[in-house]
Amino acid sequence: MSIYDFPVETIKGDHTNLEPYKGKVVLIVNTASKCGFTPQYQGLQAIYETNKDKGFTILGFPCNQFGAQEPGKSDEIQEFCELNYGVNFPMFAKVNVNGDDAHPLFKHLTAEAPGILGSKAIKWNFTKFLVDRDGRVVKRYAPTDKPETIEKDIQELL
Repeated sequence: MSIYDFPVETIKGDHTNLEPYKGKVVLIVNTASKCGFTPQYQGLQAIYETNKDKGFTILGFPCNQFGAQEPGKSDEIQEFCELNYGVNFPMFAKVNVNGDDAHPLFKHLTAEAPGILGSKAIKWNFTKFLVDRDGRVVKRYAPTDKPETIEKDIQELL
C-alpha cells in the first residue's frame, strides 16, 4: 500500500483519500495547537509557500494524544492555524497516531519509517514524515527537528 490508498477526512469533514497528492513530495505532520512545538506551524507554512509550486505539499493531522494539547473541534483548529500562523496547507480531521485506534495512515507511516531503536510509536506532536513523489515514505523527523532544517531533504526530492 502507498499513502494514496488510505481514507482520510478533511478538517471540513469531507471524506476523501490522498490520491490528489500523487506525484507530489509530501510532508505529513501530526500537529497540536497548545504544544511547545506549535510555533513550527510558522516554519512549515514558510516551506509550503516556497515549494508548493514545485510539486510539494504539507498535510497536517491534528492529534490530541499528547498531553491533550489539541482539545478543539475541527473548526476551532482551522481558525487557530489560519489566524495565528497563516496556515493554508491542507489540514485534516483530528486523528490518533498511536495505539489500537491509530489512523491506518499513521500505522503505515510508522511501519515504513520507525523511530529511534526501531520504535513504531510516535513520541510527541510535530513528528514529520517525508514522502516522495511515488508515495514512498523516505524519512521520519523528530518533533525537535525544525522545518527549516529539513528543507534540504525536501529540495533533493523535488
